[in-house]
Parts: sequence; structure tokens; C-alpha cells
Amino acid sequence: MLKKSKYLVANERDMRWGLIVETVGYEEIAPNENYPTTGHADGYYFNVDKGRILNEYQMLYTIEGQGYFMSDHLNQLVTLKEGDIHLLFPGEWHSYYPDKDTGWKSYWIGFKGQNMDVRLKENFLSPERPIYHVGYSEELVQLYRSAYNAAIEEAAYSQQLLAGIVNHMIGLMYSLERNIILNKNQSHVDMIKRAQLRIREDVEKSLTIQQLAEEFGISYSTFRKLFKEYTGISPALYQQDLKLQRAKELLTSTDLSVKEIAYRLNFETPDYFSSRFKIKTGRRPSELR
Repeated sequence: MLKKSKYLVANERDMRWGLIVETVGYEEIAPNENYPTTGHADGYYFNVDKGRILNEYQMLYTIEGQGYFMSDHLNQLVTLKEGDIHLLFPGEWHSYYPDKDTGWKSYWIGFKGQNMDVRLKENFLSPERPIYHVGYSEELVQLYRSAYNAAIEEAAYSQQLLAGIVNHMIGLMYSLERNIILNKNQSHVDMIKRAQLRIREDVEKSLTIQQLAEEFGISYSTFRKLFKEYTGISPALYQQDLKLQRAKELLTSTDLSVKEIAYRLNFETPDYFSSRFKIKTGRRPSELR
């Protein structure tokens, strides 16, 4: 058995930053070793059969071996495989443990704050879907190690540094899993990448999304669905945002009138261009100039 852990404290000023870290660590559990390990701070130790409830979020990453996890929302025992991250949520009962035959190597980090509460409220994260398969990521491992080293050093304002690391970890977890899912159909990924390039290169041309779908030989609805799954936004909004970015460049680097820019970028009317520009930037084109 190998265990390294650190428990931290935070002040009210740290909390106002939006996210604090309370614990970070790493453990290696050999096959048939007892679990949980000892040496936990108050409120963290738990009996596998009884489980526990925490008042923080935790992000646990199994890099070798496998184990099992259960929680209130899952209502069943699920297998944790190598490359799986499982999230714990404040106020929710849970229990987990390594497989007796394999043991595991696992990193964890515990944190809380309004930044995470907002992500939960907006359904970016959910107790109903606590497991993310990201595979082995050296970048993610290095982030855990960086968090542990920062916690051990506990330099001034280390909570702000740790908050940044956690945000990076959460974003990386989210991105890695989504790309694993999307890349299962590489032809779709390649098509969307080509579509993004085409839209960007032809930002001043009268290219329509319908035309683009026809060129790729699929229906508009299917193209829109695949594009949004990959990018998070519709192709029409992606195209419009690129046009508005180009409009900023033209407004600040040329003497073209607002009307000329609107028609150059194929907006229906100058007024429509101005209204979309203000919605996007908070200012009218004439105000930016």
C-alpha cells in the first residue's frame, strides 16, 4: 500500500474566489489489501458497506486496476475501469472500493465553491452521470501531481493556484470524454473539421449551410445535428460568429462604411447586421469605429 495525501484549509477570502481545494492525494492498493486506507482526516474515512456523505465535490481518477462505485443517484453497483474518473457530489451518499483481484492506483482531489455549483445547476455535471471515461492521460496525471505539490508547499495564495488547476482538470476531463465519443466515427469528425475550415475560409462569400450539407452529401438536419454535437453550437451560429469577428477586423482596420461591411459579409440588411453585432458585442458597429 502506498498513500500520499494532503488536507488544506481556506479562509473566507479564498472562498470568494469561487473555488477552494480541501484535499488532494494518491494511493496504490495492491490485490487483497484492506480498504479504505487509514490516516484520513475527520469526516473522510468511511466503511465500504455503510458509505459516507461529504460536503464537497471530489474527482477520483483510476489509472490502473479497477474497482466499484455506488451512489444515491446510480441505485446500483457499477464497475470503475482503468481510465475512469468518478465524481462525488456534496450531500450525496456514496461508496467505492478497489477490486480485490486487481487493486488500483488512484488520484483524488476534493474541492467546493460557487464555480462548481453553477456547473451543476447548468447541467454540465450531474450526480446522475458521475462517471467519465477519459482513458490514460499524462496531462491529467501531471495536473494531479501539480496540485499535490502545490498543496504540500502551501505557499501564499496557493488556493488560487489550486483553483486554476481544478478548473483545468474539469475542463480536460469534459473534453477528453467528448472527443473519445465523437472520434468513434472518424468520418463524421473529419467532415465537421472540413466544414469548419470551409466556413472560415469563405466567411465573406455567400455560402449557405444548406449548400455545405449538400456538398457533403447529407441532409441539412443531419449535418446540423453532427456539427452541434462536435462544436456545441449550430453551423449557422458558428458562421455568423465568424462573420461578426471579421466585421470587427474590417471596422478597425479599413475605411469601409458599416453598410459596405454588412453587404460584403452577406448580411440581409445593414440594420440586421447592426442588430446582430450589438447582441454579440454590446455595441453598434458605428460605436466600435
